[in-house]
Amino acid sequence: ALGQGDRVLARLARLGEPDNAGYRYEAEPIKRLPKEKRRQLGIFRSRPKGGGVIDPVDRKELKEWPIAPGEEGKARDGDLVRFDLARSGGRYGVPQARVVETLGNPQDQRKISLIAVHAHGLPDEFPPPVLREVESLRAATPAGRTDLRALPLVTIDPADARDHDDAVHAAPDTDPRNKGGWIIHVAIADVAHYVHPGTRLDREARLRGNSVYFPDRVVPMLPERISNDLCSLREGEERPCLAVRLVIDKHGNKRSQAVLRGLMRSAAKLAYQEAQAAIDGRPSAKCKPLLQPVLQPLWGAYAALCVARDRREPLDLDLPERKILLDRAGRVERVVMPQRLAAHRLIEEFMIQANVAVAEILEAKRAPVVYRVHDTPSKEKIVALREFLDSLDLNLRSAGSLRAGDFNTLLQRAKSLPVAELINEVVLRSQSQAVYAAQNIGHFGLHLSRYAHFTSPIRRYADLMVHRSLIRTLGLGAGGLTDAEAAELKDIALEISDAERRAMSAERETTDRLIAGYLAERIGAEFGARISGTTRAGLFVRLDDTGADGFVPAATLNDYYRHDETAHALVGDRTGDVYRLGDTVRVRLVEAVPSAGALRFEMLSPGRPGGRRLGGGSGKRTRRGLISWRRRSR
Repeated sequence: ALGQGDRVLARLARLGEPDNAGYRYEAEPIKRLPKEKRRQLGIFRSRPKGGGVIDPVDRKELKEWPIAPGEEGKARDGDLVRFDLARSGGRYGVPQARVVETLGNPQDQRKISLIAVHAHGLPDEFPPPVLREVESLRAATPAGRTDLRALPLVTIDPADARDHDDAVHAAPDTDPRNKGGWIIHVAIADVAHYVHPGTRLDREARLRGNSVYFPDRVVPMLPERISNDLCSLREGEERPCLAVRLVIDKHGNKRSQAVLRGLMRSAAKLAYQEAQAAIDGRPSAKCKPLLQPVLQPLWGAYAALCVARDRREPLDLDLPERKILLDRAGRVERVVMPQRLAAHRLIEEFMIQANVAVAEILEAKRAPVVYRVHDTPSKEKIVALREFLDSLDLNLRSAGSLRAGDFNTLLQRAKSLPVAELINEVVLRSQSQAVYAAQNIGHFGLHLSRYAHFTSPIRRYADLMVHRSLIRTLGLGAGGLTDAEAAELKDIALEISDAERRAMSAERETTDRLIAGYLAERIGAEFGARISGTTRAGLFVRLDDTGADGFVPAATLNDYYRHDETAHALVGDRTGDVYRLGDTVRVRLVEAVPSAGALRFEMLSPGRPGGRRLGGGSGKRTRRGLISWRRRSR
């Protein structure tokens, strides 16, 4: 069976005339081919007499590849190129590179994400047939929909949000049997109204799996006319939606839930900071008339949900995220750690409750569901975590099965310790990765027995599948899940999980490249940092002010070091000094390779004494020169 995105060897036959879908060729698959490996990409550097070298864009492969004159194709100095390798001069000859394709010049920071787009094979342009299909779409009408236009739903998003696909509303429940309770509406853009199963638009969305967000651009799952127009819940404009209606009591317990297919009109578009300032007593002119009728009820309902949330005890890791701010020219202006506001947590909790509700509704109807699942940590990881905690005189409950709340108890105890951030990091690394699946195993991190993604169908194909299942199961009109889709739900879940991992890698690599470019002019500067990883090869460090990640090779330290895996530390043979995960240190920037997002540092801080007491690790000795960094002559 072939899946979306598979590479195949096929026999083509030209049709006498186009079929109903407009295709002129028919393909007969012969066999499935292996998935394309990550492309070999680099930055071409020309030489005056022809040819040149290729600088890497993969920091795991920091070496230059020579290009002989005549093998550079149309590449110009600084161009991003795709290349092949072939040996010259016999079996032991030096590998020679040949430019296969020129992909443009990414040296402009506004185009730095171009590297990740091509390296991961992200489809960043929509085929003309897809765009023609989008142009033929027509706006939804009220027919067959619940009229929600009088309900003052509001969108609350980041100030620089590029799409708005969720809106919220809350009001006190007037039922005397539910004194102090609330009625909550979470309205989500009805993407299924426009993107029907089997269309070219649908096939393209499934191939992409999700939108990919870079600081300088978005590679969207859906064309702009859908994501920024037809399905963007713009202030004051009518939009089709699927809405979850929840009734909760004053303790956050759910009394009832339902899904409506409606037509809404957003009463206001607010930023997180704007909504929070209004609640904190500093309402803007826009928020003043919304404060009492709209915002205060939202916070009242959220307070009730918090009671239930605290009782449920989801995993509560404290790990700040970094955000890159660009100037008007597209260059990195600064890197910030955005403050987490109650407004962020409010929207997050409303979305979680909507996601739980749709999973419960579909499961009760025995309908197909693409679940968002998060498995319990593996036994091996828990054993390693406990060994690490023992070295800090901390422990993790061992009786019975672990719950997310057990990790929270540990993290709470760690808050008073100087290594609190370290413990958060290690606990995070002990967790499994959340994925999409057709079979439900629950969500460990959120401590939920059933959970699905419903709230972002503009940017996640999983959510669109959930919308379609709701439409089909509840008889809400056209655009529901087909029998063919239901039959291949397992394969679809695997595809979109792979697409999600691809997107995360591309986003992370682009962030690293931008920050490496930002710091490239500060060679020799000193920075405060924290050790974020330990290996036989050396130390990974994360800078305090930018969150940039870099490496300190073991070969540059002042001793031979053994890697104690259990203690997450390097221990000096001669001195016994220790560099340990979570330690605060001072480092000096020695080299930056922006195209690869790589930073190399020199350690300035001495190791901590007492390493000889650490035990249980591998005792493997690091070797000088295990990591060799290419010195540039340019």
